[in-house]
Amino acid sequence: MVGGLVVLFGAYATWRQLRVSQDGLRATQEGYVTDRFSRAVDQLGSDKLDVRIGGLHALWRIAEQSARDREAIISIQAAYLRTHLPWPPAGPESPAADVPINDIAPLETRAADAQVALTALGVLCRHREQSWVNLSITDLRRADCDGLWFPEVNFDRACMEAAGLYHANLTQASLVSVNLRHADLTTAILRRARCILADLRAAKLVETDLRDADFTETDLREANLRKADAHGAVFHRADLSTANLVEARLTGALASEHTRWPADFDHTAAGVVDTADPGPEPSPLLQPPGMTWQAPPLRSAP
Repeated sequence: MVGGLVVLFGAYATWRQLRVSQDGLRATQEGYVTDRFSRAVDQLGSDKLDVRIGGLHALWRIAEQSARDREAIISIQAAYLRTHLPWPPAGPESPAADVPINDIAPLETRAADAQVALTALGVLCRHREQSWVNLSITDLRRADCDGLWFPEVNFDRACMEAAGLYHANLTQASLVSVNLRHADLTTAILRRARCILADLRAAKLVETDLRDADFTETDLREANLRKADAHGAVFHRADLSTANLVEARLTGALASEHTRWPADFDHTAAGVVDTADPGPEPSPLLQPPGMTWQAPPLRSAP
């Protein structure tokens, strides 16, 4: 019995020592992550581009290794983009709002740090837990978002003209009054997205998933919707008068008498359901409470 008690006591002492060692190791690791986190955030305030990019990459790495810090890092990256890329543009280094899109360099060239933050955000949002991420009123002209995930992200009133969104995931995203002219949304997912009052002129929506999305009062002239799936989408007051709708699947899509279709397009035969016009779109529901700005109806340039 005495020998057995000695063995049990020894086993307990060993287990206890192991627990203490594990707790100490965990505390050391958490302190190390906290130190890395603090140093990375400090780097974001540097006036040197390479230092800021290093800080953004460090935060990205921490978010992949530490699930408890992921949500905070996503918020920091979104705030970084809103601060450094406001719309309309502010600062002498940002191209003015009226500069032709062909004269604007890709985002990775004119703001490499912002492109890193956007790419990291689009990767980390695939596994995030919080509901909404705010990227509203940002200048994302010619941004590279190919294959990135932005589900339930708020892009209200952002300028994403000529952005690359090939195979991007924008499920349930808010795109109220967003500028997506000439954007490449080929095979992208916009299912249940809110694209009210948006400008999608000449956008490429080939084989894009538009199911149950809301395009009320959206300008879709010259947009390419070849083979797009718009089952159940809403097109009240939308303008598709010069859009390419070859092989587009529109069964169950909702339209009104104010929806403008191509002259040779029989929307009824395509499965579109005509409904009573609901009237003007109410104020965007997903904008921050302090915003009272009302988006005027879109008017295309001659």
